Amino acid sequence: MLALDTNVLVRYLAQDDARQSALANRLIETQLTPAERGFISLVALLETVWVMESRYGADAATVHAILTDLLDTAAFEVQEAQAVRAAAALYARGGVDLHDCLIVALAAQRHATVVSFDTRAAKRLGMQLLR
Repeated sequence: MLALDTNVLVRYLAQDDARQSALANRLIETQLTPAERGFISLVALLETVWVMESRYGADAATVHAILTDLLDTAAFEVQEAQAVRAAAALYARGGVDLHDCLIVALAAQRHATVVSFDTRAAKRLGMQLLR
């Protein structure tokens, strides 16, 4: 198994650097298989989303599509895939950050309530607001 760094994922998704994108494409499309998957950590995933939003202007629908594609590709193993899928669904509704959605989804798997000072996230994601 190979673990994919943020920059490899971004080059693959953005196709913004001819040389690096070609290398990322070759790795992902020819070397990764369901038997020899590429591991995508939560950190790399969140960094990738941040880059796609901040540098490339990806909106919630685009990010949701990216996450769904990564989750549905048999050649990838996404860390905490079930929580990422739940977080992507929350994120697609808009008005919240993916990292907050992931915190809520991971907590839900553990039957935990998230406590936060973030009024907006608490309201939209059902967190307990700490006052």
